[in-house]
Amino acid sequence: MPPSKTPKLQNAKIAKSGVNTTATPQRPATPAHTLPSKVLNTFPNPNPERDFLIHMQVPEFTCNCPLTGQPDFATIIIDTIPDKTCVELKALKLYMWSFRNEGAFHEAVTNRILDDLVKAIKPRFMRVTAKWYVRGGIYTNVVVEHRKKGWKPAPIVDLTQFESKSPVR
Repeated sequence: MPPSKTPKLQNAKIAKSGVNTTATPQRPATPAHTLPSKVLNTFPNPNPERDFLIHMQVPEFTCNCPLTGQPDFATIIIDTIPDKTCVELKALKLYMWSFRNEGAFHEAVTNRILDDLVKAIKPRFMRVTAKWYVRGGIYTNVVVEHRKKGWKPAPIVDLTQFESKSPVR
């Protein structure tokens, strides 16, 4: 390959054959805005006059077992009915990432996530479900909830009363 076409490499040593023997590709430094963070940015609820559900799934949550130091993996499901503010998704992603190197019991970290989110957005309702992958032959699910004092959910609308072959749903 002509020298002008050679990719930039850090600490590259090119043998006489022209093959990189110890080269590693240069990677740009990670921008600060993509580092793990405990900051939960919010934005105004676009429709505060009505209850609506926001359902979020974080399928690659990780933290460490505080006893063994081994990684624990979970899918975190967040269901919330916002009040005046909503959590910004990129901030939520960086927040979830911030647990990667922390030690925490399943129950404690699930409750902490709920507490931090409730503090940030003060929702009408929030449920955090953590579905932990198998550890010692046991799957663990932890479900925690918050309800704003005085908030009453709207009655459930049951659409199952219509026949499944009916064009009306």
